[in-house]
Amino acid sequence: MPPSSPFPDHTFPDHTLDSAPADSRRAMEATTRHLGYLPSAVARLAASPQLLDGFQKLTGLFEATTLDPVAREVIVMVVVVRNECHLCVAMHTGKLVALGADEELIAALREQRPLADERLEAVRQFTLAVLATAGGVDDRTLGAFLAHGYTERNALEVVLGIATYTLSTLANRLTRAPVDPQIARAAAPAG
Repeated sequence: MPPSSPFPDHTFPDHTLDSAPADSRRAMEATTRHLGYLPSAVARLAASPQLLDGFQKLTGLFEATTLDPVAREVIVMVVVVRNECHLCVAMHTGKLVALGADEELIAALREQRPLADERLEAVRQFTLAVLATAGGVDDRTLGAFLAHGYTERNALEVVLGIATYTLSTLANRLTRAPVDPQIARAAAPAG
């Protein structure tokens, strides 16, 4: 029998608008208006107004990049699968479904397999290389990414996506945020 921990299991609270720090409430209200409900992840991240606000600002910046929506989701899925954030995997599976991505693309991303689409595979490979080298990719790796029609700007946008979703995955894993039923439904395969 394993020894018991001197520390009890810790659960971050699911804050409400009444219990959250005042500086988190605006972000919580905006999320509720946008989604129609308050995700448990946001309710837990609300314990740190700065983290919640920072993540939302970074997400907005990443969504405004010149990368197309599916390419952005490839970057996100590489990070969230690598970091084993089950909530994030479900959430971004749902986003890919909403974008009309095919089931094979989604399965390959979830299983860390090469993608059939060469251009999206170039994004996946470049994201993996940036992660593996802490940004120190060599000229050949950068050249392979650029050869698929991407730009230096896109390369830096990959870094923004990695940063944004590293923050998200670490915070969601730390708070042990569960997958909300709404997210589970959105991520379920069609049919």
